[in-house]
Amino acid sequence: MTVDLDLTVVGSINADITAITHRLPAAGETVGGGRLVHSPGGKGANQASAAARLGARTRMIGAVGSDAAGAAMTQALQSAGVGTDGIAVVDSGTGTALIMVDAAGENQIAVCEGANAHVSIAECEFGAQETVLTQLEVSMDLITELSHTVPGRFVINAAPALPLPAEVVERADLIIVNESEYDLLPQLRDAFCAALTIALAAGYSRQRSLAVANAVGAEAVMDPNAQPEFHRLEHYLQSTTTTETTT
Repeated sequence: MTVDLDLTVVGSINADITAITHRLPAAGETVGGGRLVHSPGGKGANQASAAARLGARTRMIGAVGSDAAGAAMTQALQSAGVGTDGIAVVDSGTGTALIMVDAAGENQIAVCEGANAHVSIAECEFGAQETVLTQLEVSMDLITELSHTVPGRFVINAAPALPLPAEVVERADLIIVNESEYDLLPQLRDAFCAALTIALAAGYSRQRSLAVANAVGAEAVMDPNAQPEFHRLEHYLQSTTTTETTT
């Protein structure tokens, strides 16, 4: 089932490089025996991928470098069904997240923004019936510009946690703020936001939308990838029990 929703995600695209070790190193310490994993990431790209797999007509506005990582990240989005015409190729390295994860799931993350610093909406047009979802891994100037430009539903996933200008808060139709423990579950954070956004925009009640988002998030944490496979939204609507259907 395709969700009757046009969604544009404006945000970050990263190449995730993850070292999985039995424990995290202390300052100045080297820990051996790790396993290296390369995967697509970035809060924006993760949410666009999740939304497309859930059935929304989704396009991504972002930026990658003219390097192999940039091509791979774009291909990953295309494979998920995301429109990539709005992804610029810029003279900068593709954004990269360096992640260390231990056997208990604790992590350390360093993000190099790279091309994400050059995301622009200068050549973009947004429709009145289009939902725009953004996160805070792009510049606050861009977030502010979106708040003045988007004519339709404007959704902000306020992560990573940063102060938002009053004008942005006043304009936003929905601001998704995560509790601190969600920081240990990046898949839950990314999938939950996508599901909640498209369910609300599709006309389902807050109660039903939250139930669907929780179901998607619960499934996401079972997958170690930042951009896991999902069923269409209809599957999660059918699996949640409530008498409410639409607002």
